[in-house]
Amino acid sequence: MTQDSFFETLELQYKNNLPFVVYSRPINSVIKCWLQEDDALHTTSDFNESGFVFSPFDLNNKSILLPETHCQHFTIDALDIDLDDEFTSSSIENNGEEAHIHLVEKGIDTIKNGLLEKVVLSRKVEKSLVDSNPITIFKRLFNTYKNAMVYCWYHPKVGLWLGATPELLFKVESRRLTTISLAGTQSYAENSEVSWTTKEYEEQQIVTDYITKQIEPHADVIKVSEVETVRAGNLLHLKTYIHSQIKPESSLSSIIEALHPTPAVCGFPKEASKHFILKNESYNREYYTGFLGELNLKVSKTRNTNRRNVENNAYAVVKKHSNFYVNLRCMQLKNGKALIYVGGGITKDSISQNEWEETVNKTKTIANVLS
Repeated sequence: MTQDSFFETLELQYKNNLPFVVYSRPINSVIKCWLQEDDALHTTSDFNESGFVFSPFDLNNKSILLPETHCQHFTIDALDIDLDDEFTSSSIENNGEEAHIHLVEKGIDTIKNGLLEKVVLSRKVEKSLVDSNPITIFKRLFNTYKNAMVYCWYHPKVGLWLGATPELLFKVESRRLTTISLAGTQSYAENSEVSWTTKEYEEQQIVTDYITKQIEPHADVIKVSEVETVRAGNLLHLKTYIHSQIKPESSLSSIIEALHPTPAVCGFPKEASKHFILKNESYNREYYTGFLGELNLKVSKTRNTNRRNVENNAYAVVKKHSNFYVNLRCMQLKNGKALIYVGGGITKDSISQNEWEETVNKTKTIANVLS
């Protein structure tokens, strides 16, 4: 399939108001799309099905499933996508400074009172769109953010979401579990030396310790990597890999329950910070800081690397793979507007004005692809 026919097929699906997802994982230059054959709304709560899952921040609400068996699948290789349009990236008016600072200060007070260690507080920014074609915006996202899970997801009964998230929630290959701890944010500046504060290292360590503790009942042989600095667009983060082996008696849904939402998007302790968010943020996050990705897809690998030995090649090992990304750096398109979601982690040492500035910087990630 050519690049042109791939996107023409996708445009037709959207024009016909039928569900789809188009996405590219950061591990390769492959773009995949799933086109659901009708507009039925499928959901999952036990994550036993195979398909593409789109889950909310609050798992008391249902996760949306594009079932593998109800979808057509297409894949293309692309290092870059040809863009028809010349566009100037947009600026975003960041209103609501006073309200966000007030929210952050309330969070800091709650932490100082000993009720929380960390809470992630966010806001929603509205931007009117000149060009609201989601396929065009997806193309720009793909060309701009190579180290992210870039996606455009649509269901006529749910909504239209796009994003470029750098954060893996976790992936499972057979029983092997990989997750990452990602926290701390600063702007990327070319040729300047990167330095992190104690506050940022502590924030990242909270996430790492939390993840390790959460997966302990479900996994064996937990290995934690060194902390490294990674770049996502015009931002830098601190990152640690955590590898382990899932116990035979543990299910995928138990891992999801243990890890989602992480302190990187919710806070710590989990239930107390989630309660604070739902009570005080004054808007519904919906799928922002939820997760999305491939669910229980079968991948076949031959045991024998010698192609001539056809007999042994018949004995392929079929393994199930799942990979979920946290829905960050995302927006919802609605009524000719982009609703952009941004937030930041609050600890006892946070300075409310700095936290406001961090959310302003994060809106620039999305502004880069909006004309």
